[in-house]
Amino acid sequence: MSTLLMKAVVLGFLSSAFAVPFNTFDGPGFPACYNVSAVYQPTSVVEMVSLVKMAAASNIPVRASGKGHMWYDTMCSDSETIIIQTEGVHSISDFELTGSEGSVMIEAGVTFFELADYLHARNASIGYALVNWNMTIAGAVAMGAHRSSLREASMVASGALEIHIIDGTGTIQKVVRDETNDDWLAASTSLGLLGPIARMKFKIFPSFKLYAKQETLAEADVLNGDIYGLIAPYATANFWWWPYLRKFHHRYYDVIPTASTDQQGFQSTFSITEIEAVAARTLLDSGKILPTSNMLSETIFEGIWSAPNFHEKSNDTTITTWPVYGWDYDVLIGGLYPGLLPEWDYNLRAYTLELAFPVTIANQVLQRVRGLFDAQLAKGITMTSTYRSGINIKFGRAYNDLLGQVWANTTDGTDWTKGAIMFDFPSYRPTWGDNLRFNEPFYHNLSSTLINEFPCRPHWTKNSRDVLAQSVKNLDPGHLQRFAAVREKFDPNGIFKSVVGQIIGVM
Repeated sequence: MSTLLMKAVVLGFLSSAFAVPFNTFDGPGFPACYNVSAVYQPTSVVEMVSLVKMAAASNIPVRASGKGHMWYDTMCSDSETIIIQTEGVHSISDFELTGSEGSVMIEAGVTFFELADYLHARNASIGYALVNWNMTIAGAVAMGAHRSSLREASMVASGALEIHIIDGTGTIQKVVRDETNDDWLAASTSLGLLGPIARMKFKIFPSFKLYAKQETLAEADVLNGDIYGLIAPYATANFWWWPYLRKFHHRYYDVIPTASTDQQGFQSTFSITEIEAVAARTLLDSGKILPTSNMLSETIFEGIWSAPNFHEKSNDTTITTWPVYGWDYDVLIGGLYPGLLPEWDYNLRAYTLELAFPVTIANQVLQRVRGLFDAQLAKGITMTSTYRSGINIKFGRAYNDLLGQVWANTTDGTDWTKGAIMFDFPSYRPTWGDNLRFNEPFYHNLSSTLINEFPCRPHWTKNSRDVLAQSVKNLDPGHLQRFAAVREKFDPNGIFKSVVGQIIGVM
């Protein structure tokens, strides 16, 4: 009781004394929330519950935060908020694996690294429902995260069997998978608007090995080709697009016999040395005014990305040839190489845009993007990718929930049942001046054009407030109404509110 009383006193003091920003993973200067009066770091579910009850009694908005897979200022509302950071709540228990399937119970702050290591030690994995290495599993479910697959169930929530949510009264509600129940359809991409996820029962499988292979394709062969046919046959697959060079990298993965290789490939998308970082930042910063710097950057990055971004896990040596072989979680996700830091720790940061479209219109969407690049070229302006892995073109198998990017709903008159293509366009954020990009209006015209001309759905943490607001007209009004009804039941006083929830009208 004394601990709770102390927290209540601290909360009251902080909320009356000052408010500070709460930052995205990019650190100071990149706020996810502007008006945060307290940040708590509980170490148990019981403590999380007590914090929600305390916030509810004070009628102060509260938001849970995992690793902060967040790019913009949309995580909270703009009103005073307290944050519950969940990383210290990370127990894993109730492991069961018999035959081809099983389950495990994980708490709110369990990261991908923690779960992958725990399961691999027991010859198990979570299959293709994977998340980035720098995310909590619960956070990935809440935001509707996914891997890139049309063949396999790769939506992270597809692995959840139960989701235990702390509602607006501080009561844990256990929501069991039932795709005929709106409580489940809201909980499996909740955006945190129903309350913090306390724990989840998650589906697991025996460990398996994969190969990864990559080929370089001419741009025309993708834009005018059978995009579905290039992606759907594989367990997971994606494209990296290099628009200045008019090339695509086509990367695909599939299962191999476990005993067929001793190689242990470990992927890293973000590891970088300080020398590489300084060189890249210097070149990209000059690209704010010099398009030739951006052309050179894309050329260099495409060359680097043609080789495997994999090391041999057993000795940290560079793997130089395709295909690469290894355990599922190492090959599909990996993490950071030993002794290296991620690019954002060296002030290499990006603006992001991610929109999902029905895969049946994939060619039309990418051709339209190409047309926008060409329209600039016709004016003498060369636009490029300014990200070290190009423009990421991902895919998602249809998965039904009310706010997900890949629901198979067809009220917009388009067939989503074959899955979605995700256009994920990160672009370098210059470190100087006004921080705007070379030919900044191009990026805003591109997003507006795609939103206005095609049925699409936004990624919930990779888009600005403006993009989210423009995207609302493409969301299913019936789904929003049904979600709002569930939210009202879980959180009648609106203490879990966010800018996203306010923009889409479910608060």
